[in-house]
Amino acid sequence: MRSAYRVLAWLIALEVVVQAGAIAYAVFGLSTWIQGGGVLDKAAMESETTEFTGLGGFPLHGINGQMVIPALGLILLVVAFFARIAGGVRWAATVLGLIVLQVLLGLFAHDVTALGALHGATALALLACAVLAARRAGAPATTAAPAGERVA
Repeated sequence: MRSAYRVLAWLIALEVVVQAGAIAYAVFGLSTWIQGGGVLDKAAMESETTEFTGLGGFPLHGINGQMVIPALGLILLVVAFFARIAGGVRWAATVLGLIVLQVLLGLFAHDVTALGALHGATALALLACAVLAARRAGAPATTAAPAGERVA
């Protein structure tokens, strides 16, 4: 179970990197398309035949962020209860909490655009927590806490 925990945590970290790449691809593709004379409006966003090549980055970012990453975070939390990693449940819960916050910020940023900045900053926190959780799973197992210390 330690290995499953570690793999899931690393996958979540990797997915955050994929998210950054997907949104960068979409935004830079959009910029290039507009500079070439393209017009972005609601009809273009909803069109399946648009010439805007970066448009695929937007749905990838949305689907990955609303479905794949939350599923991985939930599975990580469940696995954490069986992995016997000191502080593993706490780290998994933190990761899942940040994922939920990310989804909410991503959804509400469409109405309150300033939340987009928090969405980006929270992604960095999620990346850091997922990496720390994965590294904690790689640490040697402890069966008992040293005298005077408590296992978190």
